[in-house]
Amino acid sequence: MADGVMLPAVDTVPDSLSGVEELDFLPPPGLRSPHVQSVLGSSAARRARVERAARALRAASRSEILECPDGTRLQAIVSRHDSAAQRPLIVALHGWHGCADSLYLLSTCSRLFAAGFDIARLHLRDHGDTHGLNLELFHSCRLQETVDAVAVLRQRFPGRPLGLLGFSLGGNFVLRVARAAPDAGITIDRAVAICPVLDPQATMSALDQGWFGYRIYFMRRWRASLAAKQKYFPDHYDFAATRGLRSIEAMTDWFVDRHTDFERIEDYLDGYRITGDYLDGLAVPSSLITSLDDPVIPAAGLEHMARPHALEVAVTRFGGHCGFLADYRLNGWLDDEVSRRLLPLMS
Repeated sequence: MADGVMLPAVDTVPDSLSGVEELDFLPPPGLRSPHVQSVLGSSAARRARVERAARALRAASRSEILECPDGTRLQAIVSRHDSAAQRPLIVALHGWHGCADSLYLLSTCSRLFAAGFDIARLHLRDHGDTHGLNLELFHSCRLQETVDAVAVLRQRFPGRPLGLLGFSLGGNFVLRVARAAPDAGITIDRAVAICPVLDPQATMSALDQGWFGYRIYFMRRWRASLAAKQKYFPDHYDFAATRGLRSIEAMTDWFVDRHTDFERIEDYLDGYRITGDYLDGLAVPSSLITSLDDPVIPAAGLEHMARPHALEVAVTRFGGHCGFLADYRLNGWLDDEVSRRLLPLMS
């Protein structure tokens, strides 16, 4: 979709996306709707299967608080193998109002852990149960603290390959962290971004103008996050005024005006946009994987991105938003694809 309008079904990659790799993913007919893929991918119907696969990852998990140089504290859920071998570390980031246990993240991280990787599922500020760690609110332009958190993890796990993995907004952060890493003195060996936010303005329009279920879902999650923040800091925050707001754009405009240093909503959205020439400076080998039918991240944004040598862009015809369900048992096709791209770090 582009600006809330669904892209037409395609059998091949459009000519306007020349140079993009088309991946072989064809779900059965009943799973080809982008909404079915997007909703079922994170549904309760899939949770039991993913939870079973995640037992080893969870059994090895421990919470670590990362202290950043500016005083920010972020949480990572770290899963390490018992072996003394210097295994590659994958730092994984969830999407907006997701968490370390979001099914898409848990599923892929479980597969990577089974393949021998150590995993750090990093919570962005105010995600998971971390609202009490910092006074100031999360927003999508808080890149430096995420870079700093990755640097802390690099220091705690020295002398081993380091990869980044992110979904949706987390994929957007991953590409921005990868771009910033060399100047920050951080060695990152590989980055993989799944359905990353490309143009925040287009995504906001898609949420507000597309199927209403997405708008309702994200607004509920956002309000719940603000309520959790107010609970920890009742003398500092009062979000009662948001109850009358009925769109993502209205909420964002209200939020930017009162809780950021940006003068306009447009400046804020531009602050984490990765279209245009933003990725020209990307040097870390990176893969961007998305679906042409993503109802949340308009694929048209791919036409307006820089294509540095370090960036591989791959698309599927189907998959929805972070769905990529391969069969009626709701197995994830994406887990194998991500593993394939990160396995070179094991050598």
